[in-house]
Amino acid sequence: MPHKIYPKRQARIYESMATIREFSLTEAMALLARTPATLDALLRGLPDIWVRNNEGRTQEGSHTWSPFDVVGHLIVGERTDWMPRARIILQYGEARPFDPFDRLAQVKESQGKSPDQLLDEFARLRRDNLAALHALDLHPEDLARRGTHPELGAVTLSQLLATWAVHDLTHLHQVSRVMAHQYRDAVGPWSAYLGVLKCAGHSDP
Repeated sequence: MPHKIYPKRQARIYESMATIREFSLTEAMALLARTPATLDALLRGLPDIWVRNNEGRTQEGSHTWSPFDVVGHLIVGERTDWMPRARIILQYGEARPFDPFDRLAQVKESQGKSPDQLLDEFARLRRDNLAALHALDLHPEDLARRGTHPELGAVTLSQLLATWAVHDLTHLHQVSRVMAHQYRDAVGPWSAYLGVLKCAGHSDP
């Protein structure tokens, strides 16, 4: 029986939409509220290969992050980034720059903790922060207020809150990519069809 030849897959081309999506606090909070449960469902109780392993070292020689590291990083953000910066904007405007964010603080802060402890801590902090955000009773004129990022310059409160939501999505994407990396060889030739194994990474927070 002759071997059947399948046509090569053609790359899909998507045309970007010209419309600009405006920020919605309600929409952003709905997403932010779901991230802890999403990570909990994905990571709790898994073997260490899925939670503790990373993608090796970068070209510069530094360690990449494991899902455990990502959850620790999100915890640091809940403590020192999103709501503290929102309060700085509302209280000081552009007069006081944000405190610099230590994106590697989790290396020390997560030591001695289990993945389940980190998941519980993240869920508690996120719940408290969303309650505090709701209590601010923000109006459109509040969302337009500006603060000063130490590297990016002037930013608005709505941009900060939108970044909080997309930052979650960035790291959910990262977690799935790192987990897929663990079976990069085990999948054999199917790697040609698995886009997550070809992802070049993501931007720093």
